[in-house]
Amino acid sequence: MAPNQSPEQIARDNIDDLLKASGWSVQDKKKIDLTQGQGQAVREFPTDTGPADYVLFVDKKAVGVIEAKRKSKGENITTVEDQTEGYASAKLKWVTNNEPLPFLYESTGIITRFTDGRDPKPRSREVFTFHRPETLKEWLEQGDSLRTRLNQIPLLNPSKLPAKELGLRDCQETAITNLEDSFKRDLPRALIQMATGAGKTYTAITAMYRILKHAKGKRILFLVDTKNLGEQAEQEMLSFTPSDDNRKFTELYAVQRLKSSNVPKDTQVCISTIQRMYSILKGEELDEVLEELNPAEQLTRPKEPVPVAYNPKVPIEFFDFIFIDECHRSIYNLWQQVLDHFDAYLIGLTATPDNRTYGFFKQNVVSNYDR
Repeated sequence: MAPNQSPEQIARDNIDDLLKASGWSVQDKKKIDLTQGQGQAVREFPTDTGPADYVLFVDKKAVGVIEAKRKSKGENITTVEDQTEGYASAKLKWVTNNEPLPFLYESTGIITRFTDGRDPKPRSREVFTFHRPETLKEWLEQGDSLRTRLNQIPLLNPSKLPAKELGLRDCQETAITNLEDSFKRDLPRALIQMATGAGKTYTAITAMYRILKHAKGKRILFLVDTKNLGEQAEQEMLSFTPSDDNRKFTELYAVQRLKSSNVPKDTQVCISTIQRMYSILKGEELDEVLEELNPAEQLTRPKEPVPVAYNPKVPIEFFDFIFIDECHRSIYNLWQQVLDHFDAYLIGLTATPDNRTYGFFKQNVVSNYDR
């Protein structure tokens, strides 16, 4: 940090670093080169309402804007969203943009919020950092946003058949129906509480199948806190056959349980211990003994959680949804960083939530079956 830098410049420098780490070429408005890399973030780009802090370009097309604010703006950064919308709707100099730019960010370089203007009811959410240029390109090529597609998921049981005719128990049908309603209301966290033996994992796999089939979800993480639970989940996915298709789940979608630091891009469902995903994000090798014990039983812990770092191999948008098995054990302290890293819907599975669990999932309990 240079001496006597203003708070605004400090924020800009931090934002520049985040953009570069996420694959953007950060450029000055006087030295624009839209052939440098796949995506460019151009500072102080002129518009008919004044200079935008950053305009984002992908494949020589303007796709988004960033409103930069000093660190002290903090949690109040949502109050500048109108400014971001104004720049996104403004006429840009040197390029033609006939419609508002769809991707909007506000950032202090520490806190960053994102809005997808294509959503049915656009609203901002906090993200760990900026999405990669290739991701914004892919989203534009898809047309509808994920949240739009979630609103188009057909009803699970429109004919009001008995749940068993769908291959489900009543409590499982209720959980899936309520979860999909939660998605349609764009609630980012949901809790499935089911008694042991009621079929939480089967419920989750059914929900995942419907997300992949009807909402065209890109990739789902099934997160466990012991290797044994991961093996059990893998076996259930291998044996699962949906009620509306004769093929097995694993014939329709690629499923892989992670056993190394490699996270395959061509897999729709990844099964991983939270310990392994934490080590991947930190760029460290995992002591596999740590996968044998659930986090609640680990006796030695750092006083301060070691922060995860951005990993371009597993960017924030890598997973659209994270299902967290036995979530009452693994969503706090050290491990919460794994969940905070990804820009994904979080779905918790547990038979024994406590007040912290309810609080983490914002009291959004989509299933409450305890017998």
